[in-house]
Amino acid sequence: MTDSETLALALIKHYYAVFNAGDREAMLGLLTEDVVHDVNQGGAEVGLGAFRAFLQRMDRCYAEQVEELVVFADADGTRGAAEFYISGSYLQTDEGLPPATGQKYRLRVGAFFEIRGSKVARVTNYYNLQDWLTQVGAL
Repeated sequence: MTDSETLALALIKHYYAVFNAGDREAMLGLLTEDVVHDVNQGGAEVGLGAFRAFLQRMDRCYAEQVEELVVFADADGTRGAAEFYISGSYLQTDEGLPPATGQKYRLRVGAFFEIRGSKVARVTNYYNLQDWLTQVGAL
């Protein structure tokens, strides 16, 4: 394993550790100013401001924890991936989604990272939206 690969793995693990701790400022500190966030089944959002707004909406509407995290990185440390389960509660109705009543859910998630200068420059998340809708009672 190369030093670059080791650093990329540590960065991705730290990203999810601060996510689970609820430390949004530490999470934002791991991102480049021009971070690209590819939202599951949505568009791309660019920049720290957009990512901060996303986190605020997520914290308002959901309580989530990453479980069973497995991370991968390429040898040069510029690309990484993670697979995990997200366990959560749907706290407040999110725009365009069914009403929230505290429903619990657990989803398998895949995430892909681009790393530049020891920071996350892109994160792309994928999960099965139909499975989530079924779990919260919308289907």
